Amino acid sequence: MAINKDKLTESKALAKLAALGIENKKGLDTVILDLQGVQSAPANYFVICSGNVPSHTEAICDGVFESIKKATGSNPLRIEGYDNAEWILMDYFDVVVHIFLKDKRDHYRLEQLWADAEKVEL
Repeated sequence: MAINKDKLTESKALAKLAALGIENKKGLDTVILDLQGVQSAPANYFVICSGNVPSHTEAICDGVFESIKKATGSNPLRIEGYDNAEWILMDYFDVVVHIFLKDKRDHYRLEQLWADAEKVEL
């Protein structure tokens, strides 16, 4: 199977746009994980961050949505968890954004679960 390098470049740009949206809403401890070299990975990139309280995680989600929509016109395939805002997942197919409350992030430890992934410089 041939790898489409343009698609991978687009995915990385989308992940960085998500990180910009997070930064604009003062998200905490943002990490981009490059999952391309990890077998059975569900996406090319995970973008992970924390918020202080549910209203903060909602604002971060809104910031990511706005950042990506403005730059690319793209909408996520779905957004899960917005109602309780403890762990919000934004699915952009090749890029999945995870916005956690700190205690939920510590509990689920996605960075440790995907420790084989390379971290992308922000």
